[in-house]
Amino acid sequence: MAWVARRPKQWLFGLIPALIVLAVYVAALVVLAHYDWDLAKAMSPFADHWSKAARGATRGLIAVLVFGAAIMIAIVTFTAVTLIVGDPFYESLSGRVEESAGGLPPEARVPLLRQLARAIADGVVVGTVTALFAVLFFVLGLLPVVGQTVVPVIAACVSGYFLTFELTSIALERRGVRRRERFALLRRDRGLSLGFGVAVFVTFLIPVGSVLAMPGAVAGGTLLARERLARPGIPPDHGALADTQA
Repeated sequence: MAWVARRPKQWLFGLIPALIVLAVYVAALVVLAHYDWDLAKAMSPFADHWSKAARGATRGLIAVLVFGAAIMIAIVTFTAVTLIVGDPFYESLSGRVEESAGGLPPEARVPLLRQLARAIADGVVVGTVTALFAVLFFVLGLLPVVGQTVVPVIAACVSGYFLTFELTSIALERRGVRRRERFALLRRDRGLSLGFGVAVFVTFLIPVGSVLAMPGAVAGGTLLARERLARPGIPPDHGALADTQA
């Protein structure tokens, strides 16, 4: 955030794709909010013959959990989708961050279409895994007490972990590090990965925070990958080497 604060033009430049994706996500969440109660009713036919109070409380809890799961998915996939939509923006922003921190590394020469295909594939994988976790947390959220205390904390940690993966992807992809190796790097520094990702996740929970903080998050992910993850001795994967040599 300090990096973009010193460069307001870069911050404004990085807002453009985030604003576009935000408009789409807000529209989707508004539609979900409108039909949320109907969805909760469709998911709880077993409560049709319960007392009015019990039926209302159960369906209210389901509606809240459904909307909460949607917000979790939106927060995590927002980064992936924004990075895909704004790939030229954030590639440029990340490159300028690296130049200001000492220079760009030798880059694996991968065709633009292949880079885009990899970014989409990574987004689909992360989005699918996140959706599965959201379903799991939705079910666990029905548990009394634990579902309203422990589960949200675990959900924030899982979401933060995947946010770190997404935000470091540009700089690590630039170094020829593919998806499997990127996850291995995050596992090696779990505390660091969680600390960065959960901080971003909490920031993104603030209204409009995901838009205003997105350029700073990309800058932070680039610096994190450069200074802490992509240490000397971490070789790129064989696919990237082949692309470089081609």
